[in-house]
Amino acid sequence: MRDWSLRPGDPLHLTLAADARLCKPDYPNDHIWEVELGSNDPERSAVGIGTTFGSRARSMRVFLRFSEGANIAIDPNHFAARPTVRRFYPNFLTLDFQPLENLQAAADFWVPESHAVAGRVTLINKTTAVRSIQLEVCAALAPLNGQSIIPTQQQLVNILAGQTSGIAPVIFMTGGPKHGPGPHASLILDLELGPGATRTMSFAEAALDTIPEGFDLARKTAARPWQAELARIEMLDESQTLDIRTGDMDWDAALAFSQKAARALFMQSDQLPHPSFVQARHSDHGHSNKGDGTDYPPAWSGQFALDAYYLAGILNVTPLVTKNLLLNFLSTQNEDGEVDGKPGIAGQRGRFLSMPILASMAWSYYQLTQDDEFLAEVFPKLFRFFWSWFSGAHDRNRDGSPEWDHILQTGLEDNPLFDVWNPWSQGLDVSFVHSPSLEAMLYREAQTLLKIGKKLGKPDDDVSLILAQAEKLKESLDAGWSPRNSFYSYRDRETGVMTESRVIAKRKGDGSMRPKFESETPVRLLVEIQTKSPAAKRPEVEISEYFTKSRGESEVIAGHQFQWRSGGLVATTQATFAKVGRISVTGLETGDKVNVKIVDMTGEDITLALPLWAGALEKQRAYAMIGRNIMTADRFDRPFGMPSLPNAPDKEAENVSLSVSLPWNLLLGEGLLQYNFRAEATRLTAHLMNAIIQNLKQNRAFYQRYHAEKGAGIGERNSLTGFAPVGLFMQALGVTVLSGTRVKLEGRNLFPFAVTVKYKGMSIVRGQEQTTVTFANGESMIVKDEAPCIVEL
Repeated sequence: MRDWSLRPGDPLHLTLAADARLCKPDYPNDHIWEVELGSNDPERSAVGIGTTFGSRARSMRVFLRFSEGANIAIDPNHFAARPTVRRFYPNFLTLDFQPLENLQAAADFWVPESHAVAGRVTLINKTTAVRSIQLEVCAALAPLNGQSIIPTQQQLVNILAGQTSGIAPVIFMTGGPKHGPGPHASLILDLELGPGATRTMSFAEAALDTIPEGFDLARKTAARPWQAELARIEMLDESQTLDIRTGDMDWDAALAFSQKAARALFMQSDQLPHPSFVQARHSDHGHSNKGDGTDYPPAWSGQFALDAYYLAGILNVTPLVTKNLLLNFLSTQNEDGEVDGKPGIAGQRGRFLSMPILASMAWSYYQLTQDDEFLAEVFPKLFRFFWSWFSGAHDRNRDGSPEWDHILQTGLEDNPLFDVWNPWSQGLDVSFVHSPSLEAMLYREAQTLLKIGKKLGKPDDDVSLILAQAEKLKESLDAGWSPRNSFYSYRDRETGVMTESRVIAKRKGDGSMRPKFESETPVRLLVEIQTKSPAAKRPEVEISEYFTKSRGESEVIAGHQFQWRSGGLVATTQATFAKVGRISVTGLETGDKVNVKIVDMTGEDITLALPLWAGALEKQRAYAMIGRNIMTADRFDRPFGMPSLPNAPDKEAENVSLSVSLPWNLLLGEGLLQYNFRAEATRLTAHLMNAIIQNLKQNRAFYQRYHAEKGAGIGERNSLTGFAPVGLFMQALGVTVLSGTRVKLEGRNLFPFAVTVKYKGMSIVRGQEQTTVTFANGESMIVKDEAPCIVEL
């Protein structure tokens, strides 16, 4: 068990929430808290905890006030010793500080369940004199509708209570407190501390429908056996957390807080066989107006496969997490083998096919556990899921290389080629292109299924079919390789060609155009309509090969085929055209503009490098891609990680193009390691860690993404996709902890520091030249060889 001493200015993540390993969080009504260490606002600077009850209050704060005679201490900036974080878990945190001279204080904050939070304060008199100390638990509620916190009584007990948005927060304190004199509503205890004396008191807040219900829960919570509960938390944490020590406290804290935050994302589900996760958890989350969670925003409405893969990497020392998340996906499999892409805790469904990364998750779990029974159980389901991608619904021209159905499947929903929300985006229908990322994932799934099939001794017919399909996918990938750029590209699904954008016709309002367009290779067209009232429009566009209607082929794009896009509407033609002689438009107003252009497929993004992760490149191509793209400063090698796009389509698009997605960086980092670029993977890990540490120091939060050049946080706070890549760090280090008595080592430690990893009494000291493994019984072994090996007791 590690004692920290983290101060304001160090990397900090102070969110506390009910831990699904120790209770059943209330998914539709979950209260999430932030510990406060003080701030630059003297009106709000205090030691305490705060929440908004899932945006049901502007703020709710419970904080501490200390006084001794005329000396009053509330602002930590003026304490004799400012607060430091000593211990932290998903639902528990301990602070040490001295509010007054020679008065040592420890404050524990604990969220035992979704509707209550508890605090415990221990005071130690460090002088030889008797001291009279007043300890106040203060509360301040800024309700959206209701009543601020006031002093009141319940069953002749002094309490604090208020109301906001249908819930009644109640604060209870042990020791028979009085109501404080102000300025804040408070409960106060008069304490007499002899020389060296110690006093401990506790308090609790609970928020239920009524004040009596809240009082009952708060009183029971404050009376719970703190030491036994804390011992349980500590034992659980020690058995499921990697204690990583790099010699750099910033790195250590970021890696530890990431594991803590990842554990806090889980909740039990009555609709899935195992606990699932939300994508972020902070005080504005956790309230469902409908009362069942089905109205939650995207971050709380289901698990994406890519996020599950990333989360499993953070918690890699607990392979059961990987297994359970995979089983959640497979539980949604239908008779056609399709697996839902975003199953939710309340039974939500994404209603699109899952990203094909599930076999990789199964194989990762097997490599850690050697669980043959599980592998045998899931292989038929994974086999059917793989083949479901090749049905006519997803492989529309039956060429053996399917297409994405929806931009949410791709894991890069801001991609300007396909996105419709931003003015610089094109809005191309993603189902019309061959995507190297999908082909690479399916190729790796095929290779993984071949490994599983071989391990299980499956019939040759099954194996040969998968092998043949993998070869088709490889052919399609190779067709998208550009020797000039040493990179992959999107291609039209019918013609197999990457096209560049060019406007072939434009006009205002209804009417006909005669573009006289011809092309040696047929091209797909994009129809853009710029209008101030897209919702009211039902345009119809007819595109014909010849000006005369009776000749040649034509396509009519009806109103329902248009999709809303920032600034208007957009539609992609079903057909490709080698010649266009006439374009007719109806249903527009005179001020509306229509542009007809060749679809642009030249855009580049991080997903196009995924064949590296899939192992689908020959060494020469891999080296070229890495040298000319991954490790080139004006492409993807940026100070804070690899950006989503190497080039911005617009100046306003910087936060999209230069945003660093850690799950995609993880995949490419694993690709670098697969091709033995360990130094480059180590360097990438360091870049990512720099961004995360910067935000934990400045904002005490993780972020959905980070700016590749500045490191600034982008998007939602405390998002899973911004947690430190513990899995990539361990892979780059060359250490895989298999159990408390078994560890796999490979390669060398190329980080600029020795790393110690502790788990269940086992210690792995990974230096630059050798590794020392010491087991709980004191036995040790030294390894100097770089070849993969397993060290076990």
